[in-house]
Amino acid sequence: MRDLRAPTFPPGQGERLVRDVYKRDFRERYEAIRHADSWKLERRQHFEEKGSPSRDALSRGDWAEALRLIDARREDLIASALDDERRGSRFHRVRVVEKPLTPYLQWELHSLRQRAECDERIRTVDAEMVAASESEKILPELVVLGGHTLYEVLYTESGESCGAVRHTAPDVVGIWEGYIKELYRAGEDVETYFAREVAHLPPPTMNAE
Repeated sequence: MRDLRAPTFPPGQGERLVRDVYKRDFRERYEAIRHADSWKLERRQHFEEKGSPSRDALSRGDWAEALRLIDARREDLIASALDDERRGSRFHRVRVVEKPLTPYLQWELHSLRQRAECDERIRTVDAEMVAASESEKILPELVVLGGHTLYEVLYTESGESCGAVRHTAPDVVGIWEGYIKELYRAGEDVETYFAREVAHLPPPTMNAE
């Protein structure tokens, strides 16, 4: 199994942003990107997402409704992809996966498969590939926007978003962007992973989370 070792953050660097400030800052910086790509690393296997009707349906155990609501947003994703294309920007995502899949991750992989169908670049990476970097704690949740801004996205123990640490030092942004790109190159296209590992699964049992 290939070993992909992660860099580290220099101590004391970065600016802590509360959740609302992070969301606003992210949106403004993302919409300003021209002719540059963005990269995201997702590591946690469970999140509590606010404002997602499909995620709410999953929490209620209504799997059919959760999938219906995912499909209902297809036109919005296509419009977003067209906007990215006009700005000369592509969004790439690396999703670390562990088996057995948590109910959240099974749901999210349906969502990611749809995003890939709507032109987002998404690959999966088995958790064993990053194990050597996780002797003390798991990898952080990261987003790099346009090669200039890195967010270390923060979550509570239960998986609720609680803000981010923003980094703009070129050396920090560059080394982490390079690491995510390396993971992406080593990963598997989410659509082929989904077809082999997810498509046949029965609805998840929510008390497994």
